[in-house]
Amino acid sequence: MTELYRLRSVTKRYGANVAVDIDALTIDSGRLYTLTGANGAGKSTLLGILAFLTPPTTGEIFYAGERIDWKSGIVRKRRRKVTLLHQSPYLFGGTVFRNVAYGLKARGIAGEAERKAVDRALETVGLEGFRDRDARELSGGEAQRVAMARALALDPEVLLLDEPLANIDRETVLLLETVIASLPSRGTTVVMTTHAPDPPAGRNVGSIVLEGGKIAHADL
Repeated sequence: MTELYRLRSVTKRYGANVAVDIDALTIDSGRLYTLTGANGAGKSTLLGILAFLTPPTTGEIFYAGERIDWKSGIVRKRRRKVTLLHQSPYLFGGTVFRNVAYGLKARGIAGEAERKAVDRALETVGLEGFRDRDARELSGGEAQRVAMARALALDPEVLLLDEPLANIDRETVLLLETVIASLPSRGTTVVMTTHAPDPPAGRNVGSIVLEGGKIAHADL
């Protein structure tokens, strides 16, 4: 395995509250990690740090061997490698195609390359033929799949998922579980928060348990 992230003495404070306090954490590329813990354990804060959206209060973060300088262009470059999918993703009005293509357009990808990326992502989540559907008329499970397709269309190095399987129908849960489990073999590193009683298992799956912002247990 190749080391992708390394965190050293990373804390995140909000006033007197310490949301994250991690002495050391290493995340390897091409693996799936589950991130568990009670509400308020620091899971979402850690995802924000890993997405390079939430700067830590103290500590160092290395990505692919490069130290992240939060005040330079390095962090902006690294953000383009990572996609964070929130638990309740927002869909825009208009078509499914417009929603899935949003991030591609923001990166200057258009035309045939855009169309192929959208179609490939929709096929991955089982929504072939949904390109012209109104995104606001989708079921909750379909909307979650569109949000996943929007993330996958960017072909990120790292996909961070905040409770991707919460509050959706069983059919969608099973489909997304299969999609998520397949991503490491395609070169995508996945870190997902979950309250599932039976998180994914396998030799390429790691687990991180947070308690009070600290790592209580890690099987890396």
